[in-house]
Amino acid sequence: MQLGLVGLGRMGFNMRERLRAAGHDVVGYDRNPDVSDVASIAELVEKLVGPRIVWIMVPHGDPTRQTVQELAGLLSAGDLVIEGGNSKYTDDQANAALLAEKGIKYVDVGVSGGVWGAKNGYGLMAGGDAEDVERAMPIFDALRPEGPREEGFAHAGPVGAGHYAKMVHNGIEYGLMQAYAEGFELLSASDVVTNVPETIKAWSRGTVVRSWLLDLLVRALEEDPELTELRGYVNDSGEGRWTVEESINNAVPTPVITASLFARFASRQEDSPAMKAVAALRNQFGGHAVRKNGSDG
Repeated sequence: MQLGLVGLGRMGFNMRERLRAAGHDVVGYDRNPDVSDVASIAELVEKLVGPRIVWIMVPHGDPTRQTVQELAGLLSAGDLVIEGGNSKYTDDQANAALLAEKGIKYVDVGVSGGVWGAKNGYGLMAGGDAEDVERAMPIFDALRPEGPREEGFAHAGPVGAGHYAKMVHNGIEYGLMQAYAEGFELLSASDVVTNVPETIKAWSRGTVVRSWLLDLLVRALEEDPELTELRGYVNDSGEGRWTVEESINNAVPTPVITASLFARFASRQEDSPAMKAVAALRNQFGGHAVRKNGSDG
């Protein structure tokens, strides 16, 4: 099957390689000419034989919206756009409506697998009409992990469902990572456990907390046993916030996901104004000792 792929970053580049290895004809475009097959999106569209399929894999927000708008002016009725970035699910409705004016189909796909997806395959969550999803199944089958389709691919529902599912997936990911991180810190702070990396590695087989994320933590600790080369500064890419927003909108309690998001916010503060206020209050009502700036005590 022939496919146009817009966006050849860390994931898009690997996806192109996995698809080509499976025998698909992929024409890729990226602003980086060193990895791009064509000079422009317009040239990419020209090289595809109709009815065309174009997969967008660029950063969410304005870059994705602008790419959809550009494709709306280049593609024809019956063509299909697949949006595989980490867009907010509400953007899918607007994207689909814009393309529908030209008779162009739209499917949103949440993609998980990171830089390891080229080798291991990607978990895929699709949203759109059943016939549009089925049309792209040869592409999805090439990208998903080997094994039963349902273990690496889901048609989650109508347009927007794929990105909604990926949003919740990433919210869960936040919570899992935070739990592992807190366990690592507690083990490191204790004087009872003297070999933290080996202890965590022992959890990776046979225990109920084993997972791929734990395997990646083991890998990180093998490279840097005390993680001294890293700063404890963690960004968030949006999905965690959106998950918490949706939990509020639907009155669903998500204390673990919410706390893990707030922990990321805390990681960016070298000296928390809120904790300064707590220290001041403790000093005011109870005379508890405080530490002044510039003082070691």
